[in-house]
Amino acid sequence: MKTLDDTWNWLADSAHWAGDDGIWHRLAQHLVLTVACLVVSCLIALPVAFVLGHIGKGGVLAVNISNVGRAVPTFAVLVLLLLTPVGAWGEGPTVVALVLFAVPPLLTNAYVGMREVDRDVVRAARGMGMTGRQTLFRVELPLSLPLVLNGVRIAAVQLVATATIAALAGGGGLGRIITAGFNLASTPQVVAGALLVAGFALIVEGIFETVERLALRRTRGAP
Repeated sequence: MKTLDDTWNWLADSAHWAGDDGIWHRLAQHLVLTVACLVVSCLIALPVAFVLGHIGKGGVLAVNISNVGRAVPTFAVLVLLLLTPVGAWGEGPTVVALVLFAVPPLLTNAYVGMREVDRDVVRAARGMGMTGRQTLFRVELPLSLPLVLNGVRIAAVQLVATATIAALAGGGGLGRIITAGFNLASTPQVVAGALLVAGFALIVEGIFETVERLALRRTRGAP
């Protein structure tokens, strides 16, 4: 109970919210890192998933290869990258490690979403004279949107939670609050940092769940 009280007191202290080491600044760094990694991951995974899902070939192999990355801890990837020339690129190692971590759920969900589109609908679109490109953008992508967004949500939440490793490579973000707490032997600060990360992840989860519901309603044609 004392730890919880001390944690609350730490969070309630306005001095911990201001300045370059303050919570607001670290939160902004965490948000920028998360968004940057999510955008890069989407640019890599989604086009591949859409094309493979559209043509129906090679998708299973691509998904299995990407899922191999899940077996390798992100921290281990970060350490290995720090030992390579990439380690001199500032936030480069962290971004690469997080992107590799986020690609599998994006690729898997987008590909499955594409393949679960009703084939009769696709054949009907082609029978109406739609080209492959038109079928992809007007039929398959809209119908697969809920699963695609589900993959984006999973990746985003995972990135928020895992981006704390940036602090281990000298980067910013909420992880710096946790590592600083360890360095100061301050349990309340460590717990406060963990609560901030968890709260941020829950907010991101809620935002994407709302977007998913709206997309699903639109796909089903509900008012």
